Amino acid sequence: MAVSAAEELSDPLIWPKEGVARVPYRVFFDEDIYALEHEKIFRGPIWNFLCLEIDIPNHGDYKTTFIGEIPVIVTRDEDGAVYAMVNRCAHKGALVCLKEHGNDKMLTCIYHSWTYDMQGKLRGVAFRNGSRGKGGMPEDFNPEEHRLEPIRVEIFCGMVFGTFSEKTPPFETYLGPRMSGFVKRSMGRPVKHLGMHSQIMHHNWKLYAENLRDSYHATLLHTFYTTFKINRLDMDGGILMSDDGMHHISYAKRDTLKEDGEYAASGVHSAQYDSHLNAPEFMDMFPEIDDGITHAIQTIFPTLCVQLTLNSLAVRFFVPRGVDKTELFWFYLGGEDDTEEETQMRTMQSNLTGSAGFVSLEDGCINEFVQRGTTGSLDKESFLEMGGRDVANSEGSRATETAIRGFWKGYRELMGV
Repeated sequence: MAVSAAEELSDPLIWPKEGVARVPYRVFFDEDIYALEHEKIFRGPIWNFLCLEIDIPNHGDYKTTFIGEIPVIVTRDEDGAVYAMVNRCAHKGALVCLKEHGNDKMLTCIYHSWTYDMQGKLRGVAFRNGSRGKGGMPEDFNPEEHRLEPIRVEIFCGMVFGTFSEKTPPFETYLGPRMSGFVKRSMGRPVKHLGMHSQIMHHNWKLYAENLRDSYHATLLHTFYTTFKINRLDMDGGILMSDDGMHHISYAKRDTLKEDGEYAASGVHSAQYDSHLNAPEFMDMFPEIDDGITHAIQTIFPTLCVQLTLNSLAVRFFVPRGVDKTELFWFYLGGEDDTEEETQMRTMQSNLTGSAGFVSLEDGCINEFVQRGTTGSLDKESFLEMGGRDVANSEGSRATETAIRGFWKGYRELMGV
């Protein structure tokens, strides 16, 4: 039975017949779709990044974070194990932990002093037995039935992940061997914090998910990449996908650059500059991983990116703050056994990225341009056919949108489209 235009507009999740090669703009501004994402995706059978294990190194440490817009607490108990739970008191729903991080023996809600242990189990209720023989909880009140909502946890390469679903497969199975192996390449060693910051971006969270997977834009939009030959399409590189298409790796090898004049001939604005660095040592590298890759972006569905550009190691984590607002967190890391010189190199090269980074400065505004340009367009969609219409590896070329199509493949399956 044919679907009329009126019926298409009344159902926010009707998808164009071309599948993942098209994306209805409505998914970026429709409030009903945004609400459904929290049920189907963030509470669905996926692993959500919560924090780094080094954020909670000691017994009694806790860190607040988010799954979608759902507030979460991650703790390390006296047994040394890591736990996670929704940051919502079982009594009236108030936040229990108000600080970003801390250390304590118990977690206490300031509203009515309900107290929980570091596993989220209710341990104390103020005036549970009333006062002067009156009031208090009923005799059949059972504290075991009123704990903080638990979240299943796994730790992989020093990163803590959580899921609400018992159907979510083990984390390495969720990633697959290719993706998990590359995470180990970048993060499979003890790390230390070098710094962090966050930024608010005025666009839907899925636009940043697309942006991270968009190898096509990287050397067209980002002048610094092209000018200083960090990441260009005329270098050896490619796109690797997980079997389900949800996760990806984009990589480039700086030493293979073969300038063939294509950038200049096409009039790309990022290739129209002849700039020089006052500190050319900024572009130096110390040997780290013997595979020739000097730039790698790896995404883990839905909201995580692991980045290694030259020697700058970082984890990016983005959080929805409403249908048209996203907060992006940057965590810059070094190896625990790095020399002082290596730490200085990583710290200096951390200026490549971030809200004011030499490379990523433009990303802070470009997705807002998309948000503003698409809002209200109920019957229009984006066109994603660079590199084909399917979801597949792209060895030898990053002039493709295959990884973006992979994101939408996973998204559609989870949302039941």
